[in-house]
Amino acid sequence: MDLDDIAARLGVPVEDVDRVHRLAGDRPSAPLPAKADAPAILDRLAVRPDDAAEIMAGWPDPGSPLWTPELHWLLDRSIALVRADLGGHVWLSPGPELPRERGPAWRHLYVYAYLALVDVVMGYHRDHGVADAVSWVTLSDLGRNLAIDRRMHREGWPVMQSWLTLHARGGIYELGRLQHHRGGTAIDLHIPESGPMTPEAVAASLDEARAFFPRHFPDERYTAFSCGSWLLDPQLLEYLPEDSNIVRFQRRFELEPYEEPEGLDADVEVLRFAFRTLTTPLDRLPRRTVLQHAIVDHLKAGRHWHWRRGSFPI
Repeated sequence: MDLDDIAARLGVPVEDVDRVHRLAGDRPSAPLPAKADAPAILDRLAVRPDDAAEIMAGWPDPGSPLWTPELHWLLDRSIALVRADLGGHVWLSPGPELPRERGPAWRHLYVYAYLALVDVVMGYHRDHGVADAVSWVTLSDLGRNLAIDRRMHREGWPVMQSWLTLHARGGIYELGRLQHHRGGTAIDLHIPESGPMTPEAVAASLDEARAFFPRHFPDERYTAFSCGSWLLDPQLLEYLPEDSNIVRFQRRFELEPYEEPEGLDADVEVLRFAFRTLTTPLDRLPRRTVLQHAIVDHLKAGRHWHWRRGSFPI
């Protein structure tokens, strides 16, 4: 198919389609699981029933009127693009942002790509001796992110579709309370929405990672844990008690000098993670927690939050 024609039919810039074409090249794709097996797989991936029903309704059956040739092309090449970087650990866009209001095939195209890659990345995990239990809990971040996207009225997915390529390539592992992201000389920490971040839960997750990576990736040498997050903003100390979980998490890190991150608005990220909305006026945001009070008061005072990065030795 002609790339200009594909882009026009998808309603996306031709540069985005050309990028997929270049990165995927003629590399192999991967098949989706059998449709009959999909409900059980979605359940293992913690996909909620309402999201699972949409995914099944848009399933790319042969001859489905929902699936145009350009959608089939993008699905196939997106799978190949991500598969070609199996074992990679940098953020990777699997393809252009699609107009998701056009139906379940458009809304969940990158979910189908993820499902096609489950067997691929599970094989990568097995090759590294990773237990199936760790694999499934890691990959079930799909269901968590779909549920968050639904709560955000579809505002969250453009970021999430790139985030989830880390899971589909073996770049990230959920070990207890934290997600641990391979790469460089530091294990990058991410904090999923999965309950209280108590010091005990954090310490147990760090201990698990200290054993996990030397065992399963012995050729990689990590000297530190690192994290980049608005949760490390020292301004939070103005609002939160000393014994709060966030403050005690902050105390683990030595912060790098502050630099405004390119292409990232910390105020937007705070709203995304603390309220799961990007469009609700400040006066209408909930204030159920001390943290939510702090965030709103800070922004209403005309101040801004900062994205900070810090680390501590393994």
